[in-house]
Amino acid sequence: MTSSPGSPTVPSTPSPAPAGLPQAHGRLTALEGVRALAALMVLVFHVAMETGAALAPGVPGALLARGEMGVPLFFALSGFLLYRPWASAALDGVRGPRARGYLWRRALRVLPAYWIVAVTAMLLWSRDRIASVPAWAEVLTLTFVYDPGPWWVGTGPPGLGQMWSLCVEAAFYLALPVLAALLARHAARSAPADGVGGRARRLLAGLAALAGLAVLATLLQFYPEPRPQLHAWLPRTLGMFAVGMALAVLAEWARREPGPDGPVRRLCRTLPRSATLCWLTAGACYLVAATPATGPRFVGVDGFWVALVDMATSMLFAFFVIAPAALLPDPAVAVPAEGRWLPALLRHPVAGYLGRVSYGIFLWQFVVLYLWREFTGQEIFTGSFWLDLVPVTAGTLLLAAATHRWVEEPVRRWGARRRRTADPPPAP
Repeated sequence: MTSSPGSPTVPSTPSPAPAGLPQAHGRLTALEGVRALAALMVLVFHVAMETGAALAPGVPGALLARGEMGVPLFFALSGFLLYRPWASAALDGVRGPRARGYLWRRALRVLPAYWIVAVTAMLLWSRDRIASVPAWAEVLTLTFVYDPGPWWVGTGPPGLGQMWSLCVEAAFYLALPVLAALLARHAARSAPADGVGGRARRLLAGLAALAGLAVLATLLQFYPEPRPQLHAWLPRTLGMFAVGMALAVLAEWARREPGPDGPVRRLCRTLPRSATLCWLTAGACYLVAATPATGPRFVGVDGFWVALVDMATSMLFAFFVIAPAALLPDPAVAVPAEGRWLPALLRHPVAGYLGRVSYGIFLWQFVVLYLWREFTGQEIFTGSFWLDLVPVTAGTLLLAAATHRWVEEPVRRWGARRRRTADPPPAP
């Protein structure tokens, strides 16, 4: 459904903090593992839907149908990773990252690999639109979800149906500098005597308001008349991004909280130590989401109150999966035994590699799935889930690895060289 192409790095803080607090610099390798989990969940969901396994009655079908819960994970990961530098600046009362450089990095990270897949899918399945400038413009700019009279059926053009969530991500990237500025301005109004805690509480209140906007957007999706297209627009998903943004505030607040063992620091230590309980709670949210309480087994929901239950379970699921991983201390710091399995799992080299190529997994999965099913002559909602899952996963991983090696990494290195050239070190 989506990818979270945000770089899993965190900013440095102005002063050292006690050991055991959230990692403050370098790559957050545990979040690579979460990203791998989310990417594979979405891949399994799409294969299960295409073969009809997710639509079969019974518990297995219901569980497969909720593989789309990987989407809230991606949204929350983006909120955490991308907002954290702005959260750090807002708590310190200084200027945040420059929007121009941030947006340029986002474009380099997302668009080149996406364009390759988009052109491939258009040439394979939308040849009747090859001469349509509007169709190409919508696809290449990730704005096709805003077409009031779409020329495709479902969630997007053939082979690109999962890209609706990348359209949401792109809208979030554009909105984030504005949202961060508004939140920082709100935080700056706290009383000077309240210190960092006052600014942090105001940031969290502002993020709660973002979740409230998501509820309002969901209301507008159904009243006064149904507007199904709003399901694929940013406002409805703001609460999921706010989950990650709130974790970013907590991580930075903990590193600035006065006193050796304040409540925020204790919370940020407790969540990684309670990883088992957190993931069991996330599993319970997943089970609730697999019931009819969250709507039908397909994209979208069929009523406002059902949509709210779906939103709440998605936000809670994302929080309890990501929080113990996002708040882990530096890898050099030992984690208590009760929570040690989580970094061992998420920082495993296999999980790390799958996380690094997860954007390609997301991008290529429908192309591989459709080509495989055309090759085997299968009709939609028919076939064997397992006999499709194995070759589709293998093909997707191969293309994802190739895209990462020959597109994503070269573009990243080129962008890094360009930044070093544009911003030479100061003279001694």
